[in-house]
Amino acid sequence: MTTKHISPRPKAPVARRNPIVLEQLGRVRQDNYAWMKDDNWQSVLRDPSVLRGDIRTHLEAENHYAEAILKNTETLQKTLFDEMVGRIPPAEESVPLPDGPWLYALRFEKDAQYPLHTRRPRDGGDEEIILDVNELAKQHSYFSLAQAAHSDDHKFYVYAEDVQGSEVYRIQVKDLETGKLCAPPVESTTGSFTLSPDSQWLFWVYRDEFGRPSRIYRRPLRGGEDTLVFDETDPGFFISIGVSASRQWIIIERGDHDTNETLLIPAHAPTTQPVVAAPLVRGERYSLTHWNDHFIILTNHDGATDFKLMITPDTATGRDHWRSFLPHQEGHFILNISAGRDYLVWSERQNGNEHLYVLPRHAASAASIRAEAHHISMDEDAYDLSLLGILEYDRPVLRYVYQSPTTPAHWYDYNMETGEKKLRKVRDVPSGHNPSAYETRRLFATAPDGQEIPITVLMRKGTSLNGSNPMLLYGYGSYGISMEASFSTTALSLVDRGWIYAIAHIRGGSEKGWSWFLDGRGKNKTNSFTDYIASARHLIAEGYSAPRRIVAHGGSAGGLLMGAVANMAPELFAGIAAQVPFVDMLNTMSDTTLPLTPPEWPEWGNPLTDPEAYDLIASYSPYDNIRAVTYPPILAMGGLSDPRVTYWEPAKWIARLREEAKGGPFLCRINMEAGHGGSSGRFARLKEVALVQAFALWCIERVENLSTSAH
Repeated sequence: MTTKHISPRPKAPVARRNPIVLEQLGRVRQDNYAWMKDDNWQSVLRDPSVLRGDIRTHLEAENHYAEAILKNTETLQKTLFDEMVGRIPPAEESVPLPDGPWLYALRFEKDAQYPLHTRRPRDGGDEEIILDVNELAKQHSYFSLAQAAHSDDHKFYVYAEDVQGSEVYRIQVKDLETGKLCAPPVESTTGSFTLSPDSQWLFWVYRDEFGRPSRIYRRPLRGGEDTLVFDETDPGFFISIGVSASRQWIIIERGDHDTNETLLIPAHAPTTQPVVAAPLVRGERYSLTHWNDHFIILTNHDGATDFKLMITPDTATGRDHWRSFLPHQEGHFILNISAGRDYLVWSERQNGNEHLYVLPRHAASAASIRAEAHHISMDEDAYDLSLLGILEYDRPVLRYVYQSPTTPAHWYDYNMETGEKKLRKVRDVPSGHNPSAYETRRLFATAPDGQEIPITVLMRKGTSLNGSNPMLLYGYGSYGISMEASFSTTALSLVDRGWIYAIAHIRGGSEKGWSWFLDGRGKNKTNSFTDYIASARHLIAEGYSAPRRIVAHGGSAGGLLMGAVANMAPELFAGIAAQVPFVDMLNTMSDTTLPLTPPEWPEWGNPLTDPEAYDLIASYSPYDNIRAVTYPPILAMGGLSDPRVTYWEPAKWIARLREEAKGGPFLCRINMEAGHGGSSGRFARLKEVALVQAFALWCIERVENLSTSAH
């Protein structure tokens, strides 16, 4: 009998232990791997080449180990990547956006990584390329645009570029007549800017040495002295700037996840100082949409948990002048508003799905606004209906996008005056896609406290629910961000291999309204984790999958979820893929130099001043709760220049897993040339998606092989 030779597993890197003791609020903890955080990390974000040598050596060793472990999946990764690329049109153009005499669009030439920004005359004529992003990206290993916009006079094009993945953007101004840059670049920005409607001024947001948006400046569009417009003194507040669709107001918003305040600058006088619309009230949020001579206010004022609409004259914006417009209705979570001269549109979420409402101006004084509004919804159990907005303030055309896990995106223009609906584009899947071959279901799992957790399931029609199906179960559950039931060309690669793709719409998101978010944050954060575990167990109980046939997947705050469920229920999973995982929570939320720490305290609690918050975070922080039990394989992916979830979080987590846990293997892969979003370019990013899926397939095959050898 011949014994099959099995190559020994490559040896995992062993990170050196350099214990430091941390004392905080009378509590003591030890961190063996704090040395992985470069003391000069702010400089590393802007220039990754300055990373300390011993840290670089360790990260490169981790990358080599992960590559070696997954070596046999390289052909599979290439196959998956080719499949995903095959579902993207080689050449593609967006539905044009009309503005005055022009139609603006994005267009990908055949096999291009980045788009061309174009325009053509509205009444017909030749296309003009106003920005070639491929040419800009050629000079860099990473390139991303945060924002691009034309001036109202259509003479200038302004864009914000990031060449490290650090989200520190440079703003450039291009003269569309000459095709040349016509102003000195604006450095150290967040990438957020707005142009005054008179086309004379550029307002931009400064990113400070801690990586936070802290000041707003104004400068002449063609270059000149920067004038401070607003200085944010609260390190926990984000700031942003924009202009109303009516083009009558420049709007500054400041706030955190709980509270915000709006400041206004009249567009006809853009150099005047901003004036507070309504003073800040802690725990209250409001935003203003200008509609003719009024503001429509989206707010949770007076305990409107799922938000309501109020109205006030634009000459009297204080709370004393606010009056009811669309009253609060529990379970109808209002998301967005879009205004045109003769119509107002809002979107709201009901039981996980979005609905659109169109209100004519003449009905604005009706006793029941909701009864007067035209309702747009869809018939599928789970879908995504996205409000893109009224295209031009003085014209009655609304654009929205419909899609579902089985149905590619459809762009519609809806004439609110005539009721005519025009299909403008259907997302093309060049390799072929038959929606009738797939099935989408909306399930509900029961949480430990009795709450019903929505789950969206995508599978091949006719899939047998006998407990044998491998599954990728995605989760996020933070910041009130909803995981939409949208069409994913990448998920099809697994589904076509007999997998089930599922999304657990756990608390911490807003799929069931704002209270769904509040029940999964702060002192309620552990509901997110137990919801995800309950979802997995429900899917197992209903025959959709089985223990150790589910691969868990999440990123960023969803990576926190991955780390928590790995500690709480490792026996359920065949593998765990955690992208840019927020796993070193206690240390990160105690470090005020990091960009997001003070702004995140409302979400998680402040462990520097609040003993209860410290103890809660310490009870679930993935890095601090690793157990000496068998864990499934874990793939943790990070980016060296990521300012949101710093590279050392996944690196430290994997090192500690190897030290304290059993099972594995535990893999760490750091992209040395990118940040939070991974690689740039529409095709390059798919290599990381293919890696995650190849890892998932490898995990299931590994379980099957272990089961076979055990028998």
